[in-house]
Amino acid sequence: MTKAKWAIDPAHSSVDFSVRHMMIANVKGSFQAFDASVEADPNDLTNAEISFAIDAASIDTHNADRDNHLRSADFFDAENNPKITFASTNIVKTDEGEYDVTGDLTIRGVTRPETFSVVYEGSGKDPWGNEKVGFSGTGSINRADYGLTWNAALETGGVLVGDKIKITFEIQASKAE
Repeated sequence: MTKAKWAIDPAHSSVDFSVRHMMIANVKGSFQAFDASVEADPNDLTNAEISFAIDAASIDTHNADRDNHLRSADFFDAENNPKITFASTNIVKTDEGEYDVTGDLTIRGVTRPETFSVVYEGSGKDPWGNEKVGFSGTGSINRADYGLTWNAALETGGVLVGDKIKITFEIQASKAE
């Protein structure tokens, strides 16, 4: 395959996260609205150009009160910072079909370099002849690095919300015409 433009298939893609809650369990959530611009040869991502934009207000943790709090100025301040963005700056092949993708992640107006492990899951044609590719990825960030510092102390010690956010994503994309 040669370098081509790819369009994210949102019906077959997801951006998910988990965070420690009350120091005893993990709470999971996802973002329901996102888009990406990808120009890549899926067989060799080392020269790919990847940018991602997530609608911060599309957060969904299956709890409306918590989601509204996360959208507020205590966390994402989605009204003033509607997008979470990522733009690749360096991609290193770590194994066959596996890469470390480093880029500039911007949350709440703060931009920092972050690295995600990405796996090329394969390619194929759907029943209508469209060329598809799949990728999965993982990484973690420290929410405090982005000004997401709201917390509450627990009477048993510790805090309500952990700082480490684990991020996972599954992406299916179609070759753009």
